[in-house]
Amino acid sequence: MPRQILLLPLLMSLNAGFVDTAGFLALQGLFTAHVTGNFVTFGASMVLGTSGALAKLLALPVFCLVVIGTRVFSFLLPAIGLPIFRSMLALKVLLLAAGAVCAVHFGPFVEGDSWQAICTGMILVAAMAIQNAAHRIHMGTEPPTTLMTGTTTQIMIDVADVLRGAPATVLTVAKPRLSKMAASVTAFALGCAAGAVLYAKLGTLCFVIPPLIALPAVFLASAEPK
Repeated sequence: MPRQILLLPLLMSLNAGFVDTAGFLALQGLFTAHVTGNFVTFGASMVLGTSGALAKLLALPVFCLVVIGTRVFSFLLPAIGLPIFRSMLALKVLLLAAGAVCAVHFGPFVEGDSWQAICTGMILVAAMAIQNAAHRIHMGTEPPTTLMTGTTTQIMIDVADVLRGAPATVLTVAKPRLSKMAASVTAFALGCAAGAVLYAKLGTLCFVIPPLIALPAVFLASAEPK
């Protein structure tokens, strides 16, 4: 099996867990990778009067606009000789680097609704939006790299099928899927743990790490335009 099929989704899951957790801690509860979670934290902000409500409200439309823009822009890339998938991941690296610069320069963020925090948060949201779009378009058969609820549900279904001794036709599909999905969840969880620990030790300086994790993925991605 080509190494990119094994390593690329794991690197992306690891990075998503790191960015989501570090962003949540640094930006007053903002989810940067699975932005629908911001509906919950937005409601909590309204009830509790905590900061960051505006950033949480902006996250979903920014995410959606970036996905649309990425999809439209991707069709222009082959005309100038650039591979779509690799270019998308390279742009994600640039956005993560820009987010790191903002986080280090402006952080720590006491107010989640300050323009500095919103700017940093939306750059990170945009980076994760590109990752989501790239995954859905170019890695549709691989487990999701940013949202683990559905993946965990499928893992438990496959575990149940293995335990009950399901027919061979079912297990032939379930066992390989179980391995890939378990690896994806593990990588995401490790990213979350690393994001939490390194934010506690380094503060916003920890945001330097995500672009470094994301960079190898650019070279692992297929260079073929699609």
